[in-house]
Amino acid sequence: MAIAYWVVAGLLAAFYLYAGGVKLIRSREQLLPMMAWVDTTPMSAVRAIGAIEMLGAIGLILPPLTGIAPWLALAAAVGLVVLQLLATRVHLRRGDRHIALNLSLIAIAAVTVGLAMTWL
Repeated sequence: MAIAYWVVAGLLAAFYLYAGGVKLIRSREQLLPMMAWVDTTPMSAVRAIGAIEMLGAIGLILPPLTGIAPWLALAAAVGLVVLQLLATRVHLRRGDRHIALNLSLIAIAAVTVGLAMTWL
């Protein structure tokens, strides 16, 4: 189970470190081709989402790696599921039906939740 957790959580963390970093450092104009929703979202909210994504990624890796508060890995995984559920809602409200990535991330984060239960 530990190997499965590290593989799944590592992939999920890598995705969110990249996605969160992009939201933190790129301008609205640079983000628009990739993320149409940023046109109606304040940049402070986009930056906050990026920070949350990066913190979630760190939360998946550091607590189990250090053994300090390993329950935080479970909290991070649950948080990423909630984040993607909300992101899917935003896409659907905007009329954007391209939510395959969101649904995939929900599924991967849900698997991570199950695997993170081993740290409790």
